[in-house]
Amino acid sequence: MPNFECTVCGDEFSVPQAALDKYKGWEPKFCRTHSPAKKKSAPRKKSGGGGGGSKREENLTRAEVLDKYTGGPESGVFTDGSSIPNPGPGGWGMVWVEKGEIMEERHGASDHTTNNRMELQALIEAFRVLPEDAAVTVFTDSRLCVDTITKWAPNWEKKGWKKKGGEIKNLELVQELLALYRTHPDCALQWIAAHSGNLWNEYADSLATAWNRSVL
Repeated sequence: MPNFECTVCGDEFSVPQAALDKYKGWEPKFCRTHSPAKKKSAPRKKSGGGGGGSKREENLTRAEVLDKYTGGPESGVFTDGSSIPNPGPGGWGMVWVEKGEIMEERHGASDHTTNNRMELQALIEAFRVLPEDAAVTVFTDSRLCVDTITKWAPNWEKKGWKKKGGEIKNLELVQELLALYRTHPDCALQWIAAHSGNLWNEYADSLATAWNRSVL
């Protein structure tokens, strides 16, 4: 279940993937406690959007993903992390693709972790793979990770790695990822919708869940 950070209190909160899929373009900003009182309904569903997605975790092998999906960007570095249950055992995966050709892929696992830690670890591994002069988009389906690195972490750093509302979760991973992100000035960090038919995002998902099946 995707996690976000409340813009009021800074606490993390979860939103079911089904809700995000239903309301395309919705980016949750408030936890249940700080949700605007006058808000009467969820965001209006937009028409269109990427089709062909599973809208749920399928736990497909790489071969099954390649056979089933064709959509999405053909170049970039795609990352994903998982934990089943959350927290619990989990894994991460990344794949670097240029014009549909795999340049590099990696995956790993942990006996006890969280979804957010694995999302961060996947991005760390992605930037480790890329040369510092690379000019490529790094994709993640975690809005929390994108906002953390591009918006919040630089401010936390200025304040001595402190934030309003309490501790910074997964601080050591956030610090490492921010440092790597800065050494790749020509690499953009961009969100991509999960389980929406994007081939290489689904492939990264397959790598991230490889620990949970006997066939990669």
